[in-house]
Amino acid sequence: MQAINYIKNDIPVLFEADCCVCGGGTAGVPAAVMAARSGCSAIIIEKGIVMGGSQTRALVLPLMPTFVDGSDTPFITEIKKRMLDEGIDMSDKVTAFGWFNPEKLAYIYDRMLEEAGVKILYNADLIDAVVIDKKIKYIIVNTIEGLAAVKAGAFIDCTGDAVLSRVSGIKTEKGYEKTGNNQPMSFRFEMGGIDFEKLYEYTRSLNDNWCATRPPYFEIALARNRDIKYALEPVFVAGYERGELTLEDIEYFQAFTITGKPGCMSMNCPEIPVKFKATRAEDLSGAVVYARSMIYRITKFLTKNIPGFEKAYLSRESSMIGARESFRIIGKYRLSEKDYYSRSKFDDAVAKTAWYIDAHGEKVGDYLARGEYYEIPYRALVTDEISNLIVAGRCISASFILQASMRIQPTCMTLGETAGATAAYSKKTGIEINKIEWDKVDNDIKPYKK
Repeated sequence: MQAINYIKNDIPVLFEADCCVCGGGTAGVPAAVMAARSGCSAIIIEKGIVMGGSQTRALVLPLMPTFVDGSDTPFITEIKKRMLDEGIDMSDKVTAFGWFNPEKLAYIYDRMLEEAGVKILYNADLIDAVVIDKKIKYIIVNTIEGLAAVKAGAFIDCTGDAVLSRVSGIKTEKGYEKTGNNQPMSFRFEMGGIDFEKLYEYTRSLNDNWCATRPPYFEIALARNRDIKYALEPVFVAGYERGELTLEDIEYFQAFTITGKPGCMSMNCPEIPVKFKATRAEDLSGAVVYARSMIYRITKFLTKNIPGFEKAYLSRESSMIGARESFRIIGKYRLSEKDYYSRSKFDDAVAKTAWYIDAHGEKVGDYLARGEYYEIPYRALVTDEISNLIVAGRCISASFILQASMRIQPTCMTLGETAGATAAYSKKTGIEINKIEWDKVDNDIKPYKK
């Protein structure tokens, strides 16, 4: 591949702040809010025009649980309260999954950032970083005005793909160590005009014991090559045998109702074949085209064959491919499946979870017993290479299999809170972010308290 010289020259500094958060997604918003509330001037950089990332742009809902009682940290508790004020009950008394509404969440995120005094920069692509003496001095973003720089004392990588880490020279890994494959991506979409009651009665008629949920909090699913035999599997297999669907179309199908949107479901599919890698630019574009044809077949099949979908229609496509895993940093500590099976605990723990190993395409299962969990150490969020950077979200330092457990939204949100608190603590004490001994930090500062 041909390379060109790139010289960072005469680029205006657009903003200066104590803390710059790159990525306005699941981890990014809590990072910025926590940093600002803790005493930092903060800016958040987002390449789209809505906060929430996978939650709002990739339409990944519900929240899903950590399976650990009392794991909700302050930011998550506040989100649930604000959502309840908007008429969306995310509490466990309704369902353990944490159903939410993406449009309402996007509105809430904007309000929280504004109230905290965080500067929001939408439509800004992170493209490079200026690193001097193991510190990021500036990041370079592409905006409507052209290239611009943002200067900060602390930087938080919440890009999901470890973009800031990689342009700063931090070592990363990608894919499954045994095969090189990423977890398969999804291109989620929504359908409206669904008759929930009719759909519910139909799924009950297939297998009455399978329907653990019911409208308005209702899920239907199909996952082939799993131990669980889903009620819809024979229906989809028949569609494949008639030529209405491909084997790839029926590999994984899941749909959730969306609170506040009657007659609408969010489709956790199609699952894009693993030949499309989440770490290749060409593959990401090819995946969109390929998956859109899968959406076309699936929606056509549902309206033709599934009672309740007769008048349904495609109402929305996600504006972002859903990547479960791509690049992961190599930090001071690398979590592995050994930590999962050992239920590892750490003095510098920043989060806990018991979500099962959920590595689509490779390994799914191995639940921990109720009350058991493992912790994530602060050292998995920082590196030796860059002193003023902390990473939060699904791209922290972890093996492919362990990342498949920690990648869920509540855990990523908690990691974001920790990163924001860290930036403020570093400013206050003068201790470099990657030198902070988290076990010695005052407990009042920590979002996750052991």
